[in-house]
Amino acid sequence: MISGFIAKKGQMTSVYTPEGKRIAVTKCTIAPLTVTQVKSIEKDGYSAIQVAFGLRKRLDKATSGKLSKLKLDITPQHFQEFQLTADTAPEVGAQITADAVFTVGEKIDVVGVTKGHGFAGVIKRYGFQRQPVSGGQSDRVRAPGAIGAQTPGKVIKGKKMPGHYGNVKKNVANLKIFAIDTVKNEILISGPVPGHLNTWVSIYKA
Repeated sequence: MISGFIAKKGQMTSVYTPEGKRIAVTKCTIAPLTVTQVKSIEKDGYSAIQVAFGLRKRLDKATSGKLSKLKLDITPQHFQEFQLTADTAPEVGAQITADAVFTVGEKIDVVGVTKGHGFAGVIKRYGFQRQPVSGGQSDRVRAPGAIGAQTPGKVIKGKKMPGHYGNVKKNVANLKIFAIDTVKNEILISGPVPGHLNTWVSIYKA
């Protein structure tokens, strides 16, 4: 099958294990993925499976032309490729469900875009501590302090300073699948998942 899946992030909740331990899980929606292209080493130089996910009202001309050639009556929001993990590849137009890719208890990596926090200072962005209020600098307690030395006479690249915080691609590794419900199209992932509510996240085998 394929090496990953696409899910829409939902809310976090608490569940209990059979041993009575309470753990925090993220509830995600996992609709079946439609195969739109099978890439091979002979034709494309690498092997992968392209899938379509999401829904939108209108398609651009290039996408609608591609799907009409494939005779697929879908209006997907995005496309994504995954590696093929089996010897036989699925056919174009086939539906892939989450239970065919993952099993309960399997370790996974979740990739998503983190929440954007706008322009932030070093205390919020990096967890710096405040400076002392005494010493005649009561208006500089949240400032970063010294940012360099006389030599080399410049601010070194990569210095932690105020700036854009969040809205970056992040991988949260070694999470675990707690449950898969194919009837409700839901998957429970132990731990937090990056991103806002109702944003797309990629789930890969760890």
